[in-house]
Amino acid sequence: MEKKRVVVTGLGTVSPLGNTIDSLWGNLIEGNSGIDYITKVNKDEFPVKVAAEVKDWDATIYMDKKETKRMDLFTQYAVAAAKMAVEDAKLDITDEIAPRVGVWIGSGIGGMATYEEQFRKFLDKGYRRVSPFFVPMLIPDMAAGQVSIQLGAKGINSCTVTACATGTNSIGDAFKVIERGDADVMISGGAEAPLTNMAFAGFSTAKALSFNDDLKTASRPFDKNRDGFVMGEGAGILILESLESAEARGAKIYAEIVGYGSAGDAHHITAPAPEGDGASRSMQQAIDDAEIDASSIDYINAHGTSTQLNDAFETKAMKTVLGEHAYNVSISSTKSMTGHLLGAAGAVEAIACIKAIEDSIIPPTINLETPDPECDLNYVPNQAIKKTVNVALSNSLGFGGHNATLIFKKY
Repeated sequence: MEKKRVVVTGLGTVSPLGNTIDSLWGNLIEGNSGIDYITKVNKDEFPVKVAAEVKDWDATIYMDKKETKRMDLFTQYAVAAAKMAVEDAKLDITDEIAPRVGVWIGSGIGGMATYEEQFRKFLDKGYRRVSPFFVPMLIPDMAAGQVSIQLGAKGINSCTVTACATGTNSIGDAFKVIERGDADVMISGGAEAPLTNMAFAGFSTAKALSFNDDLKTASRPFDKNRDGFVMGEGAGILILESLESAEARGAKIYAEIVGYGSAGDAHHITAPAPEGDGASRSMQQAIDDAEIDASSIDYINAHGTSTQLNDAFETKAMKTVLGEHAYNVSISSTKSMTGHLLGAAGAVEAIACIKAIEDSIIPPTINLETPDPECDLNYVPNQAIKKTVNVALSNSLGFGGHNATLIFKKY
């Protein structure tokens, strides 16, 4: 069976760096941080003081006010980003094409805020006061469900939950749906709204978050003094489309998606496998799937969480797969600016790869001041660089030993 070529025709985002693609990208290439003091919880109750929050959020721009009351924030973000992406792609989902338009949007945690709020009501006032919308607001697949309902997309409708690899796996899984001919268009990506008391509590006791309260430098991937990630929120959505469909309707093509890899560590619930074993197998699988040579990769958007083990082992994985070329490729962790959007991270980072291809600019890794001898590659420190990007690779690595990799190519 001949594989169909798959291209990207639309982009949408809600992010700590702005709620449009232009503001996200503009801030990334200027090296601006979206990290600030936490406002969504009482920061005095936690050892963590900073987060990457979505600012100026108004759900009613994208949906009816009544509908917002029936959606957790992560779903609101997904619906908004999906509507932006569909509009960007100039895609008209008619009754005729609806069965061939699918949705594949993941979330790492789902409706955390809803769970906390409704559990308090249950404890204080009993079960009758719990919202009848509690379960549909909570479950992680509801971002995909609501996007399908709001946009009338009747094709395959699915949700991947692979912790911090969710966004990347979702896009990869959606890519394969089109490649094998089961849909013509997929609305895909990730959404997360985890800035709640329990998420801060859990990640704090796990010592996964940065306890650095220096606002602008708390997220410092690959820096010797990194001490944990900064939690963020938002959504990233891509419109993937078969090349035939895109050409038939004269769509703008941002890039082609050519490779997808996914591998398990089989090692530990939170720590990555030694030497980045799972990450390297995921990258190699994506390279093989794309049928390219590793030396043709111009840019890697690293998972780069700013945790001790992740950054060191991901660096080892890149060296394992790329060999000497690892020292020539430009690498950056945009989490230095966006924070870590958990299940949405891979989708927002895929957007960064696509824009790097389109604009021939590589966003920097900010706050990289003290080089770590174990992290000795070119992480594009502190300033964006101009460089032609023909091939970009994006990594996402998640709790549970999930590793996922996407490869995009200039069309």
